[in-house]
Amino acid sequence: MQVIHAADAPRFQLPGVEFTGMAAPSRGSAGLCTWKLTVDPGHGGDAPHTLDRDEVFMVLSGSVQITPDGEKLGPGDAVVVQAGEPISLTNLGEGKAELHVAITAGFTGYMADGTAVQPPWAQ
Repeated sequence: MQVIHAADAPRFQLPGVEFTGMAAPSRGSAGLCTWKLTVDPGHGGDAPHTLDRDEVFMVLSGSVQITPDGEKLGPGDAVVVQAGEPISLTNLGEGKAELHVAITAGFTGYMADGTAVQPPWAQ
């Protein structure tokens, strides 16, 4: 068993979004990655990206839209974004939004320009 305390979890910053790494291969989970997203108010409109695996978003607080034409989601809501479906996270609220995310370990993301990425919070 490997415990990841919130205070010790690695944090990664992208403009408007903080990723707090929880489960990942480097943190004791060979098959599953999870992280917490904290999304700044007004964040959104980024070019969509895709993943080669299904990804699950669970909203803890705030109001968000996960896909370009997706539904408005609030606390307690979850959405499964199938592999290959575009993802473009938008915070629709006036405060920060928090989500937990889960995906199979070893996934690859593809930016809008086709660049393949393997995010550090999932390794």
